[in-house]
Amino acid sequence: MRIATWNVNSIRARLDRVIAFLDRHDVDVLAIQETKCRDDQFPHLPFEAAGYDVAHVGLNQWNGVAVVSRVGLEDVQVGFDGMPGWGDPVDVEARVISARCREVRIVSLYVPNGRSVDDPHMLYKLDWLARLSESVRERLTADPHEQAVLMGDWNVAPLDEDVWSPEFFIGHTHVSPPERAAFQAVLDAGLSDLTREHTPGPGVYTYWDYTRLRFPKRQGMRIDFALGSPAVAARVTGAFIDREERKGKGASDHAPVVLDLTD
Repeated sequence: MRIATWNVNSIRARLDRVIAFLDRHDVDVLAIQETKCRDDQFPHLPFEAAGYDVAHVGLNQWNGVAVVSRVGLEDVQVGFDGMPGWGDPVDVEARVISARCREVRIVSLYVPNGRSVDDPHMLYKLDWLARLSESVRERLTADPHEQAVLMGDWNVAPLDEDVWSPEFFIGHTHVSPPERAAFQAVLDAGLSDLTREHTPGPGVYTYWDYTRLRFPKRQGMRIDFALGSPAVAARVTGAFIDREERKGKGASDHAPVVLDLTD
């Protein structure tokens, strides 16, 4: 089974690219982030015409996540146990959706950005990741054999090699010690990074800012990951980052990450 994750930065703006990507790489399941639309605005019909079922949650023009699958889409769940909210009044955002695709639970997630190291949104981000790690630990304690992959835009570069210049990012989000510790806590809850072994760095990225010619200068970040339970980690046969999808007019600022599992 071939699964993938992609922050598309607006599904309606990049629908044709996404459909073509699914066909070109023969993808069975795609976790999508930043759909930037409400449920009633999501373009279901083109996916269904291509043979994919769709599960989506979107509340407004921000965030939004989806799972599209041609190998089954069952037991759809929105959010995770204990997921915190944001805003005044506090509300839960459209950041997580999951579904069982065949025997694997695919979780599409979009971790809060944090905005700046001293912004209240950073506290929200750290709390969000802490509660996610608790949820993962509880689920794997209840069922150590669960097959699950948490795929998406984590908004954390866990290693120095995951950014084009560690010096440039000093004092910025995505690389701060608390964020990296929060990401590691999710791994320590029982997951492993399923892609790094097959896409080793340095200089391997999944995101390039639109400004300052970051992409042609190869000045990117690796912030999109697939973290899997032990039962799934044993099935991984390969992975790659489709850097070509960051090229050309109308590209997302993220590239898809693709993962192959044995049947």
